[in-house]
Amino acid sequence: MVKEKDIKSILEKNFGFNDFRPLQKESIDAIVLAKDLLTILPTGGGKSLCYQLPAIYFKDKITIVISPLIALINDQVINLGQNSIKAEKLTSELNSQEISEVYRKIYNYEISLLYVSPERANMSSFRQLLKEVNISFIVIDEAHCVSEWGHEFRPDYRKLHFLKEEFPHIPIAAFTATATKKVAQDIVDSLKLKNPTILKGSFFRKNLILNVQKRVGNGRDKLLRFLKDYQNESGIIYTFTRKESDEVAKYLQSKKFKALSYHAGLSSQKRKAVQQSFIEDETKIIVATIAFGMGIDKSNVRFVVHMDLPKSIEGYYQEIGRAGRDGLKSECLLLYSMSDVMRKSELLNSIEDDRYRNMAKNKMEEMYNYANSSTCRHKILAAYFQEEIQECETSCDNCKRGEVQEVDITKEAQMFLSAMYRTNQSFGANYIVDILRGSKNKKLLDNRHDKLSVYGIAGDISKASWELIIDKLFEKRAIKRGEYRELLITDFGQKLLKGLEVLKGNPEIFENIQKVSLEADSLTKDENFENLRELRAKIAKKESVPAYIVFSDATLKEMAKKLPTTKEEFLNINGVGEAKLEKYSEEFLGKLAEIKNTTLSPTVQKTLDLLEEGSSIEEIAKLREIKSSTVLNHIKIISKAKKIAKQLQDKVIQEYLSSIPDDFQKWYSVGVEKVEDFECFKTYIYSLNSIKEIKE
Repeated sequence: MVKEKDIKSILEKNFGFNDFRPLQKESIDAIVLAKDLLTILPTGGGKSLCYQLPAIYFKDKITIVISPLIALINDQVINLGQNSIKAEKLTSELNSQEISEVYRKIYNYEISLLYVSPERANMSSFRQLLKEVNISFIVIDEAHCVSEWGHEFRPDYRKLHFLKEEFPHIPIAAFTATATKKVAQDIVDSLKLKNPTILKGSFFRKNLILNVQKRVGNGRDKLLRFLKDYQNESGIIYTFTRKESDEVAKYLQSKKFKALSYHAGLSSQKRKAVQQSFIEDETKIIVATIAFGMGIDKSNVRFVVHMDLPKSIEGYYQEIGRAGRDGLKSECLLLYSMSDVMRKSELLNSIEDDRYRNMAKNKMEEMYNYANSSTCRHKILAAYFQEEIQECETSCDNCKRGEVQEVDITKEAQMFLSAMYRTNQSFGANYIVDILRGSKNKKLLDNRHDKLSVYGIAGDISKASWELIIDKLFEKRAIKRGEYRELLITDFGQKLLKGLEVLKGNPEIFENIQKVSLEADSLTKDENFENLRELRAKIAKKESVPAYIVFSDATLKEMAKKLPTTKEEFLNINGVGEAKLEKYSEEFLGKLAEIKNTTLSPTVQKTLDLLEEGSSIEEIAKLREIKSSTVLNHIKIISKAKKIAKQLQDKVIQEYLSSIPDDFQKWYSVGVEKVEDFECFKTYIYSLNSIKEIKE
């Protein structure tokens, strides 16, 4: 029997939430009723609460959580501690004394949750522990690692079938963010789950904005254009190779971004330091290979960028899922070209097992089709996981762009193919472009290719545009690479060259890519939120914990909007439980009171917005149909709250003063000086005006 009152109390008291997210309550009910469970929830859907809450619900029992990465385990244990929930870990980081202390707590039932890696779970000592301790249930986190059909198969996970074979009385709850029907069934079969409850959430992450663009060159201009709105936000950039990771990180550092690279080529100590720096918000951007991110539960990642095509839709979905875990709007950018497919295909050809090689190639082809599609991107992703959804309308580039009218690029394609033909199909793409653009390249001149009829006929088409045209030729299989990476014309290419076929492409092919200046305006900042974020950073540094573990961005955003002033109001903010109320209410309520005293009313804020847009006092009065004196009163409030730059304030006041006659200004100054009491001065003026009207 599920005690609903107890569960609701734990949700509010320990986790600080008023309501459950979709499928959380159903997952908790299944666990409390001792049923085996497989829950598939997208990243950010709140999977961890599904098993952490029932772990507290069960008294004098311990919940085991098997998780694949130490970083993820550490993050969870710290986070639980912040909510006064007792959790420990058994990992390779602990020394023998620390391990003994953990075992003491286990046998004395001083903890609710114990986190272990799959490698430790397969040890005989762990089996012995399961025999001697009263276990409530066992959690298999990141359960897709169990499946050989998944994108992150782990052999040690595959061995976890022993749990049901040797301990059939202990319920198992498996959780994952990415699983097709095939993978889900493999998880159930591999773990030998008994009549499990299977819950599958929606794969539509409405807070993620998905953008996909053809990469031009190394993609750095487009990357910089994207990052100009995220200069002080956390994000992850994925690259294909370690070398690219290092190079992009150095490039961003040269542009004053706090960026570091992360990949398997770094020492374990260095990787740990980089990861910690990112978690603590000292480093804002991590440039990484896919080795990074699975163990990161950082809720305030505002963007994820892929610098080339991921290997599969599962991998892509998992990686973009690291953005916006707190439910706030976050953006994902994928830069790709046909060369990504060719580069990865060469690597896949080295796989000896035909079945796995073909499966990997199919996954990559599906990923390319996604990138190259003109339909709703969220709809494509959901369909891959066998979910039918409506078009997102506003959360992807294709929906926002609408129907794109393609342009005819047959003529340009024929130029390129003609140059290939006239050079005996013996050169690469860059050489052919040099011919068409009339380059003075020494090799080209030595080969006398400056004498060709096609030499210099396309000097007005940029290299960036040619790169996109070549990409389209590869995509339509008009050209292919030869044994020595020279370009060859296919049968379709021959037809195109002869005018028997037509080639069309996106208008962006001929758009010039502008260099981006980081002096450009960035997103408007929420000052209340920024003030709270500063306080959070100070507390996090003092306590040596990641900032998002103190409070998530979503919780701070709600505080910034509602501006609670009492402990009761503070407790009603989502993400504030009793433990955090006790720890942080004094400091945060103090800051919130400070903010409230300087927060402008909507009407005064409107005046400030117009001033910042360049409107004068008289223009604002006319536009808003209020008196100039009212606008001046607003400026007085704005100035007192220190919300206006002194230079702007002086400028608008001086402009307004110039409309008042000098004699009157002098008379006013003398009058105020002599009367001293301004209210009395106003009375004199009013009285004299009334006497004048009486005499008339």
